[in-house]
Amino acid sequence: MEDDTGSANANLRDRLTRTGEDALGKLAQDLLENPVVTGALAKAFGAREKATAAQETAMSALNLPSAADLERLTRRLRSVSQRLEGIEDGVDRLDRRFEEAAKSAPPEERLGAVAISAIAEPAAG
Repeated sequence: MEDDTGSANANLRDRLTRTGEDALGKLAQDLLENPVVTGALAKAFGAREKATAAQETAMSALNLPSAADLERLTRRLRSVSQRLEGIEDGVDRLDRRFEEAAKSAPPEERLGAVAISAIAEPAAG
């Protein structure tokens, strides 16, 4: 008996949900087809655009950055930051190579070895 009651409640809930969704869909469709509503929406969006333009003009007159200016600046800073990280990585690699070279042998010994190998090569040929 409980299963019948639960099933009936579920069916009722499903029917109410479908009916509510259908009613909301019809209401939305009717509103979108109503010229008064669409005209009011168009005027509201037009007013919003005019307000945004007026705000940008006022901010520009006060020498304040707009949201678009801040977004461009943020993108530019990210780009510079990424480039700087690349340069830092390159400097770190060079630093490690210099340390390895300094540990291997003093420069005078390395130059001497290069000179000896340069002299020995023509004799071998």
